[in-house]
Amino acid sequence: MRVKVLSRNPDDFVRETKQDLQRVPRNYDPALHPFEIPREYTRALNATKLDRIFAKPFVASLDGHRDGVNCMAKHPQSLSTVLSGACDGEVRIWNLMKRVCIRTLQAHEGFVRGICTSFCGTSFFTVGDDKTVKHWKMEEPAYGEAEEPINTILGKTVYTGIDHHWKKPVFATCGHQVDIWDEQRTSPLCSLTWGVDSINSVKFNPIEMNILGSCTSDRNIVLYDMRQSTALKKVIYIFFKKSPLA
Repeated sequence: MRVKVLSRNPDDFVRETKQDLQRVPRNYDPALHPFEIPREYTRALNATKLDRIFAKPFVASLDGHRDGVNCMAKHPQSLSTVLSGACDGEVRIWNLMKRVCIRTLQAHEGFVRGICTSFCGTSFFTVGDDKTVKHWKMEEPAYGEAEEPINTILGKTVYTGIDHHWKKPVFATCGHQVDIWDEQRTSPLCSLTWGVDSINSVKFNPIEMNILGSCTSDRNIVLYDMRQSTALKKVIYIFFKKSPLA
């Protein structure tokens, strides 16, 4: 039997003083490299990121509108259903899976300024330049029946936006002020304002459902509480123009 004695030179791994750097042995064989697996993981991750960067995000186009699309809304329960409103007053309902238009209706005279669906998804609302708020059924009418809205509300000014409550049959419109409506009434439950000329859009908070916010034409965001019928807070955005000499 042969016995081999392993011997190592202390100069190869022992520091002369405490200020010296710790000597680490290195193996230059790529097959036995200790960081081979992390390096391959990094390379695979970089390759995946490059594929995402140079990927083509465009999937398809939904053609059919004769004029520009001014507003859009998605169905709360059907992921493949999208609604769009055009500048000529036309509203179309699309099926994203088949990429076809499943329904077309002439909703307003002029621009369709806003569109939203009810929380249950059985109907939708539109507002336009003709100063009306219209309530429509989501289902297509039977063959031979006229395309008529469930309810039509005539306002005094043009409505520029609309949004529906997440759990109640209540919706909000905006224009020169924010109006809260019940689906079964033709007059607003309350009107909210904060001394602005025009309100461009309004949205309900999906978590604090009694809170809604609006964007105004003077670069302000106003928060309202539907329970107190008052404005809560106003945030003013100030834009500074950068000097060319800066």
